[in-house]
Amino acid sequence: MRQDELSPAPGSKKSRKRVGRGDGSGHGTYSGRGCKGQKSRSGHKMRPGFEGGQLPLIKRLPQKRGFINIFRTEYSIVNISKLNIFEPGSEVTPDKLVAARIVKSLRHPIKILADGDINRPLVVKANKFSAAAKAKIEAAGGQAEEVGHAAAAN
Repeated sequence: MRQDELSPAPGSKKSRKRVGRGDGSGHGTYSGRGCKGQKSRSGHKMRPGFEGGQLPLIKRLPQKRGFINIFRTEYSIVNISKLNIFEPGSEVTPDKLVAARIVKSLRHPIKILADGDINRPLVVKANKFSAAAKAKIEAAGGQAEEVGHAAAAN
């Protein structure tokens, strides 16, 4: 087999549509663009979602674009597996979490989640606990105490 004998598979190559070459070609007169209007002109380009000046669907339905709740409370997340660095029986407060570099700052309230395991009894004080995290802390012989956000910031 030689390189000059190679040919593409039948049906894989299609000749391009040559428009504006007379009515006999089937693509003459309007060249497949219909009559008049913005889309029949050369160089026409409309951005995606443009509806001819009508208020587009994307603007008419704000819920389709997403929604940002400005009253949302953002929490600093701490998984209980990270609490194993503290001494058994010690009290874990938001200040101690910052000192241990588990939480960056006390700007956001702290929520304890149940990812991982805890193998020591601790008294954990935070703003929120997931139900599973509370159960795991208590199963390890510790206590989960909820404190207000103002108390965490002090």
